[in-house]
Amino acid sequence: MALKDNFTPEEWAQVVAAPMVAGIAVTAADPRGLIGALKESFAVAGAVQRAKGGDAAPLLHEIAAAYDSSEGRDKAKEVLKEQAKGKKPAEIVDSALAELTAAAGIVAAKAPDAAPAFRDWLKAIAGKVAEAGTEGGFLGFGGEKVSAAEKATLERIDTALA
Repeated sequence: MALKDNFTPEEWAQVVAAPMVAGIAVTAADPRGLIGALKESFAVAGAVQRAKGGDAAPLLHEIAAAYDSSEGRDKAKEVLKEQAKGKKPAEIVDSALAELTAAAGIVAAKAPDAAPAFRDWLKAIAGKVAEAGTEGGFLGFGGEKVSAAEKATLERIDTALA
C-alpha cells in the first residue's frame, strides 16, 4: 500500500504542495524580482526532482512522483494559489507558515514514521531557496547570499516544523 493512501485527496494535495509552499514562504519574505524568483523556483524543482532518487524516504518519492502528473501539479498549484491570493508578501509568509504547519501535522497524524524526513526535507528546501539568489549587490557582484528577512523566515519555518 502506498503512503499516499493514508491521506484524503485534500490532505494529499496539501502534502504535495508543501515543497512549493516552503519555497513561496522564503520568496515572499524578500521578493527581489523575476530572476531571483526564477532561481528560487528552480531550487524547489531541483529538490523535488532529487527526491525521486534512490536514497530519499518513501513519502518523499511519492510526493515527487505526484508532480509527474498534471493532476498532481494542478492540485499543488491550487493550494499554492490559495496561499498568495490577494495577499501582501508578509501575509503570504504568514499563510505559508500556517500551511506548512498544517501539512506537517497531517503527515505526523497519517504517516508518523515519515514525519521527521518530511519536516527535514521542507526545511532543506527552504534553505536551498534562500541560497538560490544573491540579495542586493550590482550585476551579480557583492550582496548577500541570504538576506536578513530570509534568515528570519527560515527561523520561523524551523520553529513551525519543530
